[in-house]
Amino acid sequence: MSSNVRTTRVFLADDSAAIRRRVAGLLGAGALQVVGEAETPQDCIAGILATHPDVVVLDVQLDGGQGLEVLRAVRGTEPGIAFVVFSNNAGPAYRKRYLGAGAARFLDKTHEIEQLADAVRAACTTH
Repeated sequence: MSSNVRTTRVFLADDSAAIRRRVAGLLGAGALQVVGEAETPQDCIAGILATHPDVVVLDVQLDGGQGLEVLRAVRGTEPGIAFVVFSNNAGPAYRKRYLGAGAARFLDKTHEIEQLADAVRAACTTH
């Protein structure tokens, strides 16, 4: 019997392996599938373009660079991929910069972790 539920493919872009594992655990239930992960801007861009996820969960700080370069590079070539920024650097200036560059949502890792799965699902349907 086939299901009508469409699986949302998610790529994790974060410099912390522990955070990537935790996020993968949060997103692993239901119709969300982690299809890749990376910690440097270059590896994130390459991984995203290779896996073509529906949504990227993106940190502001990456190993050796910023998430903003990933967002801009991918949006320039694959505008259909949605981004949910998930970061401890959640001040108003960061929010404005990332949302202005095309991110669908911006969540604070400390206070909004319980909203992540819903934000990923919503980003996919509204993007």
